[in-house]
Amino acid sequence: MTAEPILRLEAVSKRWGAAAVGVADVDLDVGRGEFLCLLGPSGCGKTTTLRLVGGFELPSGGRILLDGEDLTVRPPYHRPVNTVFQDYALFPHMSVAENIGFGLSVARLDRREIGRRVDDALGLVGLTEKAGARIAALSGGQRQRIALARALVNRPKVLLLDEPLAALDAHLREQMQVELKSLQHRLGTTFVMVTHDQTEALAIADRIAVMNRGRLEQVAAPAELYDRPASRFVAGFIGTMNLLDGVVAATDPSGARVEVGGLTVRLAAGEPAPAAGEPICVGLRPEDIAVVAAEAGGVAATVTGVAFHGRSHRLHLALASGVALVAELARHGGIAAPAIGDRVAVAQIGAARAFPAAPDRPA
Repeated sequence: MTAEPILRLEAVSKRWGAAAVGVADVDLDVGRGEFLCLLGPSGCGKTTTLRLVGGFELPSGGRILLDGEDLTVRPPYHRPVNTVFQDYALFPHMSVAENIGFGLSVARLDRREIGRRVDDALGLVGLTEKAGARIAALSGGQRQRIALARALVNRPKVLLLDEPLAALDAHLREQMQVELKSLQHRLGTTFVMVTHDQTEALAIADRIAVMNRGRLEQVAAPAELYDRPASRFVAGFIGTMNLLDGVVAATDPSGARVEVGGLTVRLAAGEPAPAAGEPICVGLRPEDIAVVAAEAGGVAATVTGVAFHGRSHRLHLALASGVALVAELARHGGIAAPAIGDRVAVAQIGAARAFPAAPDRPA
């Protein structure tokens, strides 16, 4: 990042005892006004990282800086950040307005100032008419908005969100993703959100920090993560990727050719590859594989599964060698969706990425 970050983690780690490692030497810069998602599987350290920034956990090593100030050991209530929790943590005995203004009351702000800021926050999330309502009377989406308003009314420098949409149904969740991104764009506040949902992260984040076993695998914009994953883990975690172990058949300036169980895969020019005869793993997205009728030519494959995906069908295929592939077939692409057991042909039509061969693969 070229601009000075608002939030910086320097070699931050969190350990419980000698063996349990939650976060391992994480270096991360978050830009002012950025929407950053911490993404990864359960137990990867993303929530621990968020809790370290919020002050709910103290690091075992490293520093946490916010606007140049060292917050490493500062308690949560003395940090200019606020957190929206997965369960929203709203007070059921208070009205909506009282929930939103609670933090301001604790800070002993003037009552008129509290009322003004609560009204502004309600307007921001589109729930002005719910000021006097009880929490029990609100829908899940409304509760999520109130939790956001309560956090934003304190005007934090950074808003932390711990899977805030996880409790919502699929349709409402998608709607709230759009609203959350729009809200962040209007405010210009820095958002750092934890999610395990890659689709959610790809849809709303400016950048995504992919974590695995307490470490950062890659930090990049969604398109870069999808098109140019930096590791085999990221390639397999972001979207759907065919990770195929093969052997380099030849290398030339236009790109190496890799043999994978009867399918020849060409790497893009400049994509690094070992010498001919060496093992390698190639990554190929489903949309980069063409599926045609068996008689049209290509490498023969048998359909082992078909999944309806709206505008396309997701086909699970097996080559004669036993190599499994996943391919995308447009519903209006000139070929009808095959059935399980049908014979088709496949060919590469998009770029392939190169990764080291699987550790347990013999050379």
